[in-house]
Amino acid sequence: MKTYGLIGRQLTHSFSPHYFNSYFAKNRLNDHQYNLYPLQDIEEIKGLWSSIPNLVGLNVTIPYKLQIIDYLCDISQTAKDIGAVNVIKKTSKGWYGHNTDGPAFLETLKSFLGTNLIISAIVLGSGGSSKAVTWALKQLDIEYLIVSRSGTLNYNNFDIEYLNSHRLIINTTPLGMYPNVEECPEIPYFLLNNKFYLYDLIYNPEKTLFLNYGYKQGTQTKNGMDMLHRQAELSWEFWTHK
Repeated sequence: MKTYGLIGRQLTHSFSPHYFNSYFAKNRLNDHQYNLYPLQDIEEIKGLWSSIPNLVGLNVTIPYKLQIIDYLCDISQTAKDIGAVNVIKKTSKGWYGHNTDGPAFLETLKSFLGTNLIISAIVLGSGGSSKAVTWALKQLDIEYLIVSRSGTLNYNNFDIEYLNSHRLIINTTPLGMYPNVEECPEIPYFLLNNKFYLYDLIYNPEKTLFLNYGYKQGTQTKNGMDMLHRQAELSWEFWTHK
């Protein structure tokens, strides 16, 4: 039985098992399965690998997209450029890492913006997902500012003037993700209007508080479901490519 799965800390929200196991059933891959593997510490990955010898591929989510790199034999050039890994596979030399978040976000962002010219963005969060987002923004020559809880630019010194020139706001934090649906990044939502684009990488719930506040102000909004589907497709291509 070829086994795939997802590692992270809080995985109850994940759609991945349903997505992949449905795919396996549809394509009659009866010797394939996809499971959740919650880890309280990244060190536990060693025990997981040794205890499940038929484990051949894993997705990686919060908070291990950076930490997992130290446990891999190598990573792809895309993952090196981004500085984070969200998918790994077993090879003859060890576990090898890649990043499908960046390409998936890039594709879905281009679709979201259409022909509208966006020259600058605000990225909320500085973790592994943020690195994939900023990589994609660079591909599109979109300048960006990173806002995080403890960074040089944070929610306490966030100047409302930033909104005058940054019309795309991307939430890469877990704030608002199920079950903590009453949370959201603390930005001045009352200043938003129909010229803004809000993209939340969270897909559960479908409309986070971040997106709901933006929607009420007339902004264009998008959640992370399309990106999630695309990165899953790219993960499968990575796992099965020789």
